[in-house]
Amino acid sequence: MGLFDKLFKKAEAAPKIETEKGALYAPISGKFIPLEEIPDAVFSEGILGPGCGIEPEDGVCVAPADCTVTQVTDTKHAVGIMTEDGAEILIHVGMDTVEMKGDGFTCKVKEGDKVSCGQTLLTFDLKKIKAAGHPTTTAFVLTNPDDYPEFAIETGKEYKRTEKVGKLS
Repeated sequence: MGLFDKLFKKAEAAPKIETEKGALYAPISGKFIPLEEIPDAVFSEGILGPGCGIEPEDGVCVAPADCTVTQVTDTKHAVGIMTEDGAEILIHVGMDTVEMKGDGFTCKVKEGDKVSCGQTLLTFDLKKIKAAGHPTTTAFVLTNPDDYPEFAIETGKEYKRTEKVGKLS
């Protein structure tokens, strides 16, 4: 494996998950909470779109559907994806974690990667996030809601990664 390959590893493959058209699956294991409970007004007021918060139980984030990676922040704390159905989704790990400048985050994908539901997008260190004084609450939002008027995610429950959590239409 060359230096380039080591620096820019391809996204790690995931076992094939049987998915339903228009369904979304948990990107992170943990408790799914209403959007209004996210401790950041940009998310809790729905400014970026509808969705929910996740109180993570571990530090692994996977693709919630078969999708294309459309954005990865330089600080590796957030990723944007577009599902095969055209839904644009943002997964933002922790609040104010941009201040950590990537410390504690490892991105497993790059912009333009096509990934399968359940494939790892990024990993994060919950202890480092907490030690830096930031909430670990993760935002999981649909950023093009006008295209999906019936979008819904069930909250108030614990989910494991890749369990069905909602629908786009």
